[in-house]
Amino acid sequence: MAGLKEKYIKEAVPKLKQAYGYENVMQVPRITKVVLNVGVGKEASANPKAVETAQADLASIAGQHPVITRSKRSIANFKLRVGMPVGLKVTLRGAAMYNFLEKLISVVLPRLRDFQGVPTDAFDGRGSYALGLKEQTVFPEIDFSKVDKLRGLEVCIVTTAKTDAESRTLLEGIGMPFAKE
Repeated sequence: MAGLKEKYIKEAVPKLKQAYGYENVMQVPRITKVVLNVGVGKEASANPKAVETAQADLASIAGQHPVITRSKRSIANFKLRVGMPVGLKVTLRGAAMYNFLEKLISVVLPRLRDFQGVPTDAFDGRGSYALGLKEQTVFPEIDFSKVDKLRGLEVCIVTTAKTDAESRTLLEGIGMPFAKE
């Protein structure tokens, strides 16, 4: 069993059961998936290699092949047409999800410059949490010398929690370092 999943079972579940009065383990909120998004935007139309390099970076970070997201409508001001690539996404579930979260919490976040904790206001009201990273070079899989351009990365953690408070308790239970208020 993965280290983070074990931590969830041994530490987060009892904490959540006590805090919210759950009687059954199946009522306790859990993480269902983690979605990683990278936007390439206008750069993709000007430089077709940009999508390939972003795809290679995201594949090495996630350990899974990303899906290209395409525009749904044309926007003349952005020189965007229907079907043009605008980003990449990867959905992680199960063991891959727990491995990624463990790497994010224990390796990547401490490597951030001037890190004071992740923001507490990034919950969506339905129990999901979104975290934005300014550059992909904080991941140990990325070789800094081969990076052509710094790209942002969004990490969205989807849980079965009904409220933001439950979701925050769940994420704190697995070790997410929230900023002190």
